Amino acid sequence: MAVRELDTTVGDLRAVIAVPAAPPRAGLVLVDGSGPATRHEWGTVPGHLAGLGVATLRHDKPGCGGSPGDWRAQTFADRAEESLAALATLRAETGVERAGLIGYSQGGWVTLLAATGRPDAVDFVVTVSGPAVGVAEQERVRTERMLRRLGHPPAVVDEAMRWVDERAARLAVGDPPAQILAAQDRHAGRPWHAAVAAAPYDTVETLAFLARALRFDPAALIPHLRCPILALYGAADELVPVERSVAVLAERLPGLHRGRNAVAVLPGADHMLHVAEGEHAPAFLPMLGAFLDLVALS
Repeated sequence: MAVRELDTTVGDLRAVIAVPAAPPRAGLVLVDGSGPATRHEWGTVPGHLAGLGVATLRHDKPGCGGSPGDWRAQTFADRAEESLAALATLRAETGVERAGLIGYSQGGWVTLLAATGRPDAVDFVVTVSGPAVGVAEQERVRTERMLRRLGHPPAVVDEAMRWVDERAARLAVGDPPAQILAAQDRHAGRPWHAAVAAAPYDTVETLAFLARALRFDPAALIPHLRCPILALYGAADELVPVERSVAVLAERLPGLHRGRNAVAVLPGADHMLHVAEGEHAPAFLPMLGAFLDLVALS
């Protein structure tokens, strides 16, 4: 099915709506993960969804792609409001009735916050590598795995994680980011420093963003979800505690949409759900299509 792309805006942010040639049957707002991102992300996914009759909207983060603002000044609540505004724009410009959110990585947290805060506005949610644990736990797992993957011996990993824990604790209690950066710089020369002090832990602005994010707990939101969810993970994901996330979802998802909710771990897939460079796990797009058939397109 052919796809057309229409330029639009979400508030001050530049956006693109991808629509199939025939009138769309449903809509999805694509919610990016952490860091900077523009409306040109998501590769072939919008085209695939158009082939299913689904219109999509993707937009710049503030300060990216020529849009004004600074994503580093946002909270997750700001991002959730932005996603809800994008959903309203998608409905208004395409006429779809059934519409939801698909969030990648950190975007999975944002979709949960939006869907539980405005259950009347979100018909379904898809999370792709979206942790069901908070920022501190997810980042601790990511960092420790990274250090071990780099080949550091256990004693070096333990030393590095002591700083990681101290940094998280200082961010949580509101120590000024500049002071934390200065303390981090005093560890320069340690074998683990370059990895542990890399982005997003290398600027005052990103540390301030993380300090605000530390208060977010997705597990507390999951029991309040009133729409169906598809949560997808990669078995080879080094960034997310996949087993813990699956366990939290299994324990805390309400029974409201039993038979339509789905949680799946895709063999061999990484954080992007890729099994090779630029190649999605074979089950990803069919599972997404089957879920949409169930909750939006039937």
